[in-house]
Amino acid sequence: MNKNDTVNILGIPLYRYSISTFIKNIDNKSKENKCISATGAHGLVTSVRDNRFREILLSFNTNLPDGMPGVWVGRLKGAKEMKRCYGPDFFEETMRASANSNLTHYLCGGNEGVADSLKEVCENKFGANIVGTFCPPFLQVKDYDYEEIAEQINQSNADIVWIGLSSPKQEAFASNLSKFTSVSYICCVGAAFDFHIGNVKQAPNWIQKIGMEWFFRLLMEPKRLWKRYIEIVPLFIYYNFAELIKGNFFKD
Repeated sequence: MNKNDTVNILGIPLYRYSISTFIKNIDNKSKENKCISATGAHGLVTSVRDNRFREILLSFNTNLPDGMPGVWVGRLKGAKEMKRCYGPDFFEETMRASANSNLTHYLCGGNEGVADSLKEVCENKFGANIVGTFCPPFLQVKDYDYEEIAEQINQSNADIVWIGLSSPKQEAFASNLSKFTSVSYICCVGAAFDFHIGNVKQAPNWIQKIGMEWFFRLLMEPKRLWKRYIEIVPLFIYYNFAELIKGNFFKD
């Protein structure tokens, strides 16, 4: 990704335009294993606290601004045209845009049966060409047999692999998988799988636009998410404010 197409937020370059603008540049002409992550406040804060995760995000071709807080900070830093590139929307728009092309997709993630259910949605609702699915067993990131998973993907002749796991696991998974696959893109989209098959309810658009989706999701899944958000929201504000005080806020 060209540096001019990004804005630095907590040390991570985030894409400064819209989903539609980004999708226009997607093609399957080369097998480069370009890793893409839809990265919100959770990922940005984790990158400050975890150097290994930070290195992974910095190695990715593109980090899309998944949440409104990142977009607001980006606009404050001068990226006035920056728009939210929400993971589920990026997934859907790419699927729809590829309906009349030769782009092929592989779905990797979710609990048992989720990827297969999503395959039906993508084919029947979006008109996309899904050439394979895989539900990773619940293991530590280091314990997966990436060569075996990559062999299945390579045999499917997929152009884009979609990873639907939680962050930061999905980014580490994608990074490891990219060492063995021959695809064009590996895209991390978090809960997009569950959203699109109806397993998890999405926040209404107006709640998303005011940056309160985290609170809506907390109400939907309090046991799983309370600890994450009680830390992430204050830390995101604190880290950006600290950059402002130190005079680093507007530095690339």
